[in-house]
Amino acid sequence: MRVIQAPQPLLLKPQERAAFLAGSIDMGESVNWQSQLVAMLAQHHGTLLNPRRDRWEANRSSEASNPVFREQVEWELTAMEAAGLIAFYFAPASQAPITLLELGLAARARKAVVCCPEGYWRRGNVAVVCERYGVPMVESLDDLAQAIRQYGDAGVAPR
Repeated sequence: MRVIQAPQPLLLKPQERAAFLAGSIDMGESVNWQSQLVAMLAQHHGTLLNPRRDRWEANRSSEASNPVFREQVEWELTAMEAAGLIAFYFAPASQAPITLLELGLAARARKAVVCCPEGYWRRGNVAVVCERYGVPMVESLDDLAQAIRQYGDAGVAPR
């Protein structure tokens, strides 16, 4: 599995199967579930687009006029558009408002899979959106990894 991490250039080959890892980061405070998925998928086909930077200054301005912040947001939007699969993870200890926004953007695209464990504060909202738009919802990171594996091997987003 190849990993492209923000802010590296999103250089994808034609027909390359890329999955964007959307989910709880909370300015670096959430559990690093992305590294867990990278390890779980290391021996499989495809590319992971990981928005979590190795270094992020939590006190950095989140204004659109901040060039580093803008670069991050634009990287994420471009990566979501380029990906054939968007894998969402809502950490139970997180509020993840940006992930909710991203789910809203992606729900109608029919290329998402969501892991929203019990305990996530807006799990009901996430479940209703997933049901409405036919987005599969799985229960664990292991299940999310399996959905990404299937996409990488077969090239078909889960339904």
